[in-house]
Amino acid sequence: MFSLTVADHIMVAHSFRGEAFGPAQRVHGATFVVEAEFRAPRLGPDNLLVDIAAARVELRKILDGLDYNNLDTLPQFAGLNTSTEFLCQHIHGLLVAALRDGRLGAGGQAVTALKVLLRESPLAWAAYEAPLGAAPAPLTAEA
Repeated sequence: MFSLTVADHIMVAHSFRGEAFGPAQRVHGATFVVEAEFRAPRLGPDNLLVDIAAARVELRKILDGLDYNNLDTLPQFAGLNTSTEFLCQHIHGLLVAALRDGRLGAGGQAVTALKVLLRESPLAWAAYEAPLGAAPAPLTAEA
């Protein structure tokens, strides 16, 4: 299995609903290092897994919609707890769309799995990983 990872970072503000979140129920900031790992059993026609430059550009485009924003105010997150795990799944879905649309090069058609990892600190991180054929659970306020 081949893999290729690109990374970037974001700074956001958000708050959580629910007793389980303790003081994080108040608005607070978070800085995340974001890693996207593409996996495939074979390389594309140019011996590439995905176009690394295109992968970096697409990841940055996705992150630009989050970076320096209060996630509580973004319509796509209304009523949702934007936990680290949730954000991993959100970014994963947008990267899968980029793959399917061919924005990561011809090799992207061979990608069979994608893992998105967000590092909150050197000591804590979360990830969402799924084969590309799997549909993620819906992102709803009830989830």
